[in-house]
Amino acid sequence: MELNRKLAILADAAKYDASCASSGAGKRDSSRSGGIGSTQGMGICHSYTPDGRCVSLLKILLTNFCIFDCAYCVNRVSSNVPRARFATDEVVRLTLDFYKRNYIEGLFLSSGIIRDSSYTMEQLVEVARSLREDHRFAGYIHLKTIPDAAPELLERAGRFADRLSINVELPTEAGLSALAPEKSLPRIRGAMGELRWRIEEAREARKPQAASSSAGIGSGTRRARPPRFAPAGQSTQMIVGADSASDRDVLAASSNLYGNYRLRRVYYSAFSPIPDAARSLPALAPPLQREHRLYQADWLLRFYGFDVEEIVAPGSDAGMLDLDIDPKLAWALRNPAQFPVDLNHAPREALLRVPGLGTRNVDRILASRKHAHLRLADLARLRTPLAKLMPFVQLLDHHPGRRLDDPARLRAELAPKPRQADLFAN
Repeated sequence: MELNRKLAILADAAKYDASCASSGAGKRDSSRSGGIGSTQGMGICHSYTPDGRCVSLLKILLTNFCIFDCAYCVNRVSSNVPRARFATDEVVRLTLDFYKRNYIEGLFLSSGIIRDSSYTMEQLVEVARSLREDHRFAGYIHLKTIPDAAPELLERAGRFADRLSINVELPTEAGLSALAPEKSLPRIRGAMGELRWRIEEAREARKPQAASSSAGIGSGTRRARPPRFAPAGQSTQMIVGADSASDRDVLAASSNLYGNYRLRRVYYSAFSPIPDAARSLPALAPPLQREHRLYQADWLLRFYGFDVEEIVAPGSDAGMLDLDIDPKLAWALRNPAQFPVDLNHAPREALLRVPGLGTRNVDRILASRKHAHLRLADLARLRTPLAKLMPFVQLLDHHPGRRLDDPARLRAELAPKPRQADLFAN
């Protein structure tokens, strides 16, 4: 099979993996939407490095052959799709060629399972090893790791890759057992735990040594600095809407992953119906707004001090997030007694719970009020969304009065109006 045909098949097959972040970008030329470098289709995705830079990555599978039969996967063994497989040197050559042409700054590489997990992982590691050692490639590498692979292969993967990810796939063990019986949640979590301690061990070992260390000043020797291990950490993906798991189930699983395994990101991917799907799968995809609300809720877990039970209140619509308003606003409307918040005196934790205030503006407010009491004009200069803020805050020249006495009316005022396109959506 020609290399270009392989690239078309294996780049398209990789688009279902969301654990490599994609940043929004507009279409440059609709007549060339499938061209190299297009952000609208297959092949190129965007991710963020540890220092915050957005980089373009070649996003492909080593192969879409797979011995597993996961019901939700278009590449499952029983699926009737065109198959292809790269040789490891072909992936290396493609990555270097795209890099030299300035199309990409790195590689995201995943794969179906060939023969067994360790054999497949060995092939993925060889691509990364060849890029780093044979070609001195210094670009970003994200490797998808396979939980059942031998531990020494996971260790080698971390030496060559910037980020590693193991897809947990579904939020509950029951869902995984029903739709992906060859996979095991305990084995996935076990591999995540191994990656966590290796990442933390390498980070600790690379810290500057104290003057009293065994390689002390004046000893005449200098100890080599230990190698890095996946310095950008690990991430995972959960498919949303393939099983009956609620948003509370999804967020509870994410909270556990962040707390126990120190994941850098959990990515949420709305289930997409696939050809010849099993009857156990839903016929329709969940609304994309559900995926969006989960990302917003995930942000509240990670940066705003919320817990799962606050975001998805017990008994609220079978554990689902409100699709019409964002989860922070939904929490505020359920808890009117927590407001108004005095922006001139409230602690940072209370400010972070005000709808419309992000972490950056909270820090700006805290810095500004050291010099003067804040007024509405000061909030306007910070470019905060005043219409959303005003019912929940008080300042020297503003108090919301009794607007919080009627949360239903306030919700109607603050909920986004349907877009014209939404009015005609199926």
